[in-house]
Amino acid sequence: MGAALPLGEPAPADGALPPDAVADPATPFGVYLHVPFCRVRCGYCDFNTYTSDELRGARQDQYADTLLREIDLARGVLADAGPVRPATTVFFGGGTPTLLPPGDLARMLDGVRTTFGIADGAEVTVEANPDTVTDATARELAASGVTRLSIGMQSAVPHVLAALDRTHDPANVASAVAAARGAGLDVSLDLIYGAPGESLDDWRRSVETAVGLGPDHVSAYALIIEDGTKLARQIRRGEVVAPDDDLQADMYELADDLLAASGYDWYEVSNWARPGDHRSRHNLAYWQGHDWWGFGPGAHSHIAGVRFWNVKHPAAYAQRLAAGESPAAGRERPDAAARALEGILLRTRIREGLPVSELLGEGRHAVAALIADGLVEGPAALHGRIVLTRRGRLLADAVVRALTD
Repeated sequence: MGAALPLGEPAPADGALPPDAVADPATPFGVYLHVPFCRVRCGYCDFNTYTSDELRGARQDQYADTLLREIDLARGVLADAGPVRPATTVFFGGGTPTLLPPGDLARMLDGVRTTFGIADGAEVTVEANPDTVTDATARELAASGVTRLSIGMQSAVPHVLAALDRTHDPANVASAVAAARGAGLDVSLDLIYGAPGESLDDWRRSVETAVGLGPDHVSAYALIIEDGTKLARQIRRGEVVAPDDDLQADMYELADDLLAASGYDWYEVSNWARPGDHRSRHNLAYWQGHDWWGFGPGAHSHIAGVRFWNVKHPAAYAQRLAAGESPAAGRERPDAAARALEGILLRTRIREGLPVSELLGEGRHAVAALIADGLVEGPAALHGRIVLTRRGRLLADAVVRALTD
């Protein structure tokens, strides 16, 4: 059901931001809509999601109405922090948003549109399990204003899907892509590598299958074993073998080679897109430190330098809003040093890189050694930016440590 919420100060019952928190009207504003429902819990998953027997009083068929209450509350909070900005990106994440009827997702999106406005040309993404996407679903989503479908493919190999507890039929990925294309939607495919029993040939098959479907965007994430998950318990008991770091590095390099050869450019450590406007603008907003409001149980927000997060369980979330209270459980306001550290951590991950001018003295001194070690691009550094080489992408955490120690 997801990791514990962070420590912080209590959030006020009305959700108000500190009086001196004033949003910059020029800063883009994104909206994240969390749909916390799944048919089954995948063994590796640490997200704040719930199957039907874990809801304990929350109702999936009432969820859209509940979330719309938070949207209404947010308008008042944001109006007190400066001009209400239209959303430049909207992202339905989960969980499995497409477990809800398309009409519920449309009502939630219309709530965003009515309350904040949606900017012309905004990117509106819905995450989807391949088994839940039909031609009719895709058409309804497109008609509501959705522009992009992010399909959880994970693998093309049945035994790898089984190791991840993914229950979808691999053949349904192709039909989901076709349905999205038929509705005029951009398509992203999400992959995971390093599952127990997955070979390099298995991974090649998955990447080649994904590329063969012609998506606009591909995400490829290394499997991380999170405490408290079924997979972590299996590894601890010796039932399955933990991911091998060297094999995962080989898998990353193979994916990068195959995607580059097929015309996909890396723009973030784990993300590739076709040339043109196909990057995930919503996720880029996180890496670039823009403002966003996360709606739904356990969702996190960042507005005018203030971070806050909602109660985790859908029932507690619904109870707070039914009582006219904010669902925010806590908040924090990172100081300048913490924001600078976070900026280095996030912005080194993207292709545009980090301005050398934003590094502190010791970090600047580390740049030459990072270039010599093949972790940072020399020409980019000479032009004032820290940009990771492919080896640097594999060792991104080590680069950040060197730049911040």
